[in-house]
Amino acid sequence: MQRAADRARIGESPPVGREKGDDVSGPPPSVPAATTPAAKKSAASASSEKPGLSRKRRLLVWALVVVGAVILLVSILTTWVQRQMLDNGTWKSASQNLIQDPVIQNTLSVYIVNQLYDNIDVAAALEKRLPAQLDPLAAPLAGALRGAATNTVNVLLQRPRVQQVWVKANGVAHQKLVNLLEDKTRPGTSTAGGNVTLDLSVLIKNVAAELGLPQTAIAKIPADIGQITVLKSNQLDAAQKGVKVINVLSVWLLIAVLAIFAAAIYLARGIRRATLRNIAYSFIIVGLIVLLVRRFVGNYVVDSLTDPEYQGSVNHVWLIGSSILGDIGRAMIFYGVIGLIGALFAGPTRIAVAVRSRLAPTFNQQPGVAWGALGLLFLLLVLWGPTHALKTWWGILLLAGLLALGLWALLKDMRKEFPQESSSTTPESPASPEPG
Repeated sequence: MQRAADRARIGESPPVGREKGDDVSGPPPSVPAATTPAAKKSAASASSEKPGLSRKRRLLVWALVVVGAVILLVSILTTWVQRQMLDNGTWKSASQNLIQDPVIQNTLSVYIVNQLYDNIDVAAALEKRLPAQLDPLAAPLAGALRGAATNTVNVLLQRPRVQQVWVKANGVAHQKLVNLLEDKTRPGTSTAGGNVTLDLSVLIKNVAAELGLPQTAIAKIPADIGQITVLKSNQLDAAQKGVKVINVLSVWLLIAVLAIFAAAIYLARGIRRATLRNIAYSFIIVGLIVLLVRRFVGNYVVDSLTDPEYQGSVNHVWLIGSSILGDIGRAMIFYGVIGLIGALFAGPTRIAVAVRSRLAPTFNQQPGVAWGALGLLFLLLVLWGPTHALKTWWGILLLAGLLALGLWALLKDMRKEFPQESSSTTPESPASPEPG
């Protein structure tokens, strides 16, 4: 009785589960672990966590990302062949860039002068123009004028009219090549007879006239002068099969890449942001590989297959002819950086969380602001047009759809992450007590 009175006096409650007459000499009963604050917090956090992916599913997601990156690399190569090697308009544009390159001009000048000297008796032509007493000087003058003629041809190749002759000759040869590769010359046959050649005879004759050679000498120039074989007839069958494969792959490989990456993101439930980040990294890596292939591997192959005296000019031909390949590589890096920025912005880093917390009040209450900002940025991006896809209707629609999907997912996550910012009303502050 005395101990109960003491407890009542100091405000203690009797032990749980014990009555007034129970023995209190033993240890007090233990409190259930779930009733402690730490246990409640641990249980709440454990219940809020989502089960992670199984090891097999993680490996499957990684495999899809790797396979998608490999197929993306192959798709880039087939797209380059179709857009640059099989498109006549693009080839003419590349030919214009070729003839404007100083290294190509020097090499072409030497080739044209060599063709003239091999097919025209320049010494005899000079002998007809010199006085009779100076005829013995015709041969030495012809040899001395060879270097001057090369310099003169180099200057002539800088004239737009002469350059157009080169571009036209390349366009005709390329169109003939494409017709043969796509089997458009003889319906029902797999190959067309004859070789594909680049005919520079018109250019050589125009240069001969510009150099002041007599018309009688120019008329004796053989019809087959300046014929450069591009593709031999015995190579056409294999080339035609390759073009058919490329035409099919260039369409379906891109669809396969999008489907594979979409499947990886769908299966990566719980780690989708990390999967999106890995896909962005794969775009950047593939873009770098494409640029390295264009710069180093292409030059190595050219150097190994070309005579040393022509390696410099052929390397320039390769770089100009593979310009679209470089554009695609840089575009892959550009898209990868955009995806990486999006993944980092949606990530758990302190800076990303701070930025989202600042934007949450506006984006949660007025999502139209977010959509308007994205639309404005996308419009500026389309006007800039840094990639080929942003200059085509399908590329604009595809990128717009992906950005819209990303913003929708971001706004959805922000409403869950900052639910207190979703309400347009703020809780009322407690009323101050009225004076007395």
